[in-house]
Amino acid sequence: MIYMLCAGEASGDLHASELIKALRRLDPEARFCFLGGDLMADASGTKPVVHYRDMAYMGFGQVVRHLPDVTRNLNVARRMLDRVRPDVFIPVDYPSFNLRIAEHAASLGIPVYYYISPKVWAWKEHRVAAIRRLCRRVLSILPFEVGFYRGHGMEVDYVGNPSVGEIDRRLAAAPDLERFCGDHGLPDKPILALVPGSRRSEISSNLPVMLEAARVLASKYQTVIAGAPAIEPEFYAGMTGAKVVWECTTDLMAVATVALVTSGTATLECALTGTPQVVCYRHSASRLMYAAMSRVLKIPYVSLPNLIADAPVVPELLMHKCTPLEIVRQMVPLLPGHKRHSIQQAGYAEIRRRLGTSDAAANAAAIIFDDLRQGDKVSQSVEIS
Repeated sequence: MIYMLCAGEASGDLHASELIKALRRLDPEARFCFLGGDLMADASGTKPVVHYRDMAYMGFGQVVRHLPDVTRNLNVARRMLDRVRPDVFIPVDYPSFNLRIAEHAASLGIPVYYYISPKVWAWKEHRVAAIRRLCRRVLSILPFEVGFYRGHGMEVDYVGNPSVGEIDRRLAAAPDLERFCGDHGLPDKPILALVPGSRRSEISSNLPVMLEAARVLASKYQTVIAGAPAIEPEFYAGMTGAKVVWECTTDLMAVATVALVTSGTATLECALTGTPQVVCYRHSASRLMYAAMSRVLKIPYVSLPNLIADAPVVPELLMHKCTPLEIVRQMVPLLPGHKRHSIQQAGYAEIRRRLGTSDAAANAAAIIFDDLRQGDKVSQSVEIS
């Protein structure tokens, strides 16, 4: 069978690559076409028709500025659907773009299975109607999404969370602090990790305030930044002389004493490593954006650790409330030896319990493959009769 996937950022590339591997185990003759990244390319043996670094535009302003690029990428995806006619289209998160492709897939009669669904329970709930109309099934990686989607009359399965297995595999091979520092030419000194996001706009908004907060603890902790896969070193050098490391974010978070993490998948990954963290999310129009978000958000928290635990496990400093002083005020009580450190660790344990240990990629692949095979049998019997 032919599988078409679309992932628009680094985390989607990672999760989609694991799904591709799982599909290949079930379907040795599988062929793949996709918009995504290098990990998907390695897993499938095929280059992306569009790399996610040319797709990762976040927010209305960026989309408008890059509208010709967005339109071109959409046209590339639609032409691929027309030409290849894959057996299935599998969007991976990235809703604004993926739902447009799903619309075209559905118009061609190609079934759509959404893996890692959009966060429509937080905002833009109107998208549920489109997902219900276009998608045969939602394959969820967050346990609380099941009730939400079923409440909207949709087929949904919690397949497990891919970050659990991915993080545990990396932790098993992770270096200790001494080796990590040696491998990256760092002094043997406790680390304050900064994980400022994967997009240029996120990094530009969040890294400066993180760096300013880190200076307060500079006598005891060295600052190390997790570099995003598609961002060149010169981009970081224009903002700081602090050490930037690539392709080892999990290792960095695992050896760090504490981390400042931009809201997103990385907050959950940090929780799974057990490292204390403060969630930071700024925006160029922070105060206005905060007011707008407060009106449209339908959830009590925005970070994945808190949403999964349904409790304030990690401090969330959003928009104009994310200041260097407030970051320090929230970070210090999380350091080892403080009461809030043990409270946060207990919250991390609850998150692991709720997520479980299921292999998300394997479960999702099995559902897709079995459904498609059943569909083949039905269509063949109809043709014969």
